[in-house]
Amino acid sequence: MVWTLLGIMIILLLMGFPMMIPLIAGPLVMLFFFMDMDPTIMVQQMVEGISSYVLIAVPLFIFAADIMTSGRTSRKLLDFVGSFVGHLRGGYAITTAAACTLFGSISGSTQATVVAIGKPMRERLLKVGYKDSSAIALIINSSDVALLIPPSIGMIIYALVSNASVGDLFIAGIGPGVLIFLFFATYAYIHAKIHNIPLAPKMSWKERKDVTIKALLPLGFPFIIIGGIYTGQFTPTEAAGVSVLYALILEVFIFRSLKLSQIPGIALSSGIVTSAVFVLVAGGQAFSWVISFARIPRMLTDAVMGTDPTALYVLFIVAVFFFVGCMFVDPIVVILILTPIFAPVAETAGIDPVHLGVVIVFQAALGSATPPFGVDIFTASAVFNKSYLDVIRGTPPYIVMLLIVSVLVIVFEDISLFLLKLF
Repeated sequence: MVWTLLGIMIILLLMGFPMMIPLIAGPLVMLFFFMDMDPTIMVQQMVEGISSYVLIAVPLFIFAADIMTSGRTSRKLLDFVGSFVGHLRGGYAITTAAACTLFGSISGSTQATVVAIGKPMRERLLKVGYKDSSAIALIINSSDVALLIPPSIGMIIYALVSNASVGDLFIAGIGPGVLIFLFFATYAYIHAKIHNIPLAPKMSWKERKDVTIKALLPLGFPFIIIGGIYTGQFTPTEAAGVSVLYALILEVFIFRSLKLSQIPGIALSSGIVTSAVFVLVAGGQAFSWVISFARIPRMLTDAVMGTDPTALYVLFIVAVFFFVGCMFVDPIVVILILTPIFAPVAETAGIDPVHLGVVIVFQAALGSATPPFGVDIFTASAVFNKSYLDVIRGTPPYIVMLLIVSVLVIVFEDISLFLLKLF
């Protein structure tokens, strides 16, 4: 039964169907021919999958990110970061990594970060002597921090499947996200020194003051989202609504980078992306129900995990499965399919569900920029109009760094949970 299900999905993927088709067709065939059950159960499960209140946050964060990507928020963040570190050795690369981290804490979307930060920073990196492959690799890997830094759509999807706290997951993602930035910044300094990348002009303190003032309002996003959640002013879903309102006020009324007449077009674009996400979520719920009913998770975990696995062993197995899965399939799909399989085993092994969520989403971020089919590779290829090979040529050093950080996060739980323990 397992091989039949996988075979159907692989064949459909090889035939060129989008992921949502195999995700729904595979379980439907199982219900018809192997489980002798009413296929309307599929519809019920799909509807149930997108009925959660938590999911309301997804289109709102997507909409807020689209508004900011179309406006001036990303440019102001770039100017702010660049004014303080741009003159250092490797300053432009450090600026890129820091700006991606900051924009990720606003948008929650890797693709939005590639577009908003990648386009202007690629030009700057090329002007000071970086190879195009190195610049693009830095951009797509730095953008993946958006999956960890709140608000993270990946965290929201994991919370939906596992019933973990969205607010706790948001906080727990900050430590690993900052650690990735520190690794990338250190590498940027060493790379620039080895290749003798020229330094940018140092800005005066007056100039820094001016760009800081201009960036204060965009920098308010993460404080509003995290501060609002943890002071009890609003839930994560309400925080998503506030982020949309804040983005509209900034871009339309304060920065005046957008007109009200442009907002419906941006909303339509956000709606198209949201519909694709929701179809995947609905299909993932139906898929999870079918494989659970067929006891496939139990068979798989017994075969891979054994009878009494340690917490560390479980986490490393989880990391391998999610990393490899996200190298081939959209992270949302992988989180939806694999989380119900491994979460019960992790709970039995005594693993904190929030820490498990960080490990899972970290692997989703890592796999998203890893060949052969990481989704951010194709996003960058489209955005920068570069070939697949050009995009992946500079990625190995970043993959190695992310793997190192991944091991640290798995072994040292406090990297994820120390902020939660402080509160």
